[in-house]
Amino acid sequence: MSWLIKSSIGRKLIMSISGLFLVLFLMFHSLMNFVVILSADAYNTIASLLGANWYALIATGILALGFIIHIIYASILTLQNQKARGSNKYAVSQPQKNVSWASKNMFVLGTIILGFLVLHLIHFWSKMQLVELMHGHNYAAAGYHDPTDGAYFIRELFTQPLYSIVYIVWLVALWYHLTHGFWSAMQTLGWNNQIWLPRLKKISYVVATVICLLFISVPVYYLLGFGA
Repeated sequence: MSWLIKSSIGRKLIMSISGLFLVLFLMFHSLMNFVVILSADAYNTIASLLGANWYALIATGILALGFIIHIIYASILTLQNQKARGSNKYAVSQPQKNVSWASKNMFVLGTIILGFLVLHLIHFWSKMQLVELMHGHNYAAAGYHDPTDGAYFIRELFTQPLYSIVYIVWLVALWYHLTHGFWSAMQTLGWNNQIWLPRLKKISYVVATVICLLFISVPVYYLLGFGA
């Protein structure tokens, strides 16, 4: 099993599996966020179920591990590619045909996504699940808002134009990342024949667009004043 860690193919396999796992999470998270538009109470019910419960904590740990693994292996593969290019990495080359802009900038896009993820954790996870873990039902005495009132935190942030704009920029980076990442991961897992690869590329655009539209609907909803 050491080839999974030491070989380039093994590293790509691990990055692909962790990437697909994160795509599933993003789909769930985008659907969950969309619920707040339909019903703040329904969203808070979901937020309560995903609070400091043992199953939610296990899921959070697995999710964090998935992100860490994906980031580490993406960094390793990027450094390997740069090392393989050697002195040619700074050379000006002709644009490659059939190579998307996203595929050539996956690491940059990933870095943008990681930066916003940190910001997202500060504004949401640290005020919700972390507060429950640290203070339990004594959150009010500690000076915190109800950590299960996720709709409140969403409204508080997305009624701020600057944060919403930054969020939308993040979604643009996420869209580009997913349009290449999804089909590339499937290709690594063996779906690389001439029939399925073109289909997967089209599916990648559908998946990326659905996820990002669900996410973007929330800041747009609040910016237009519907959630005030």
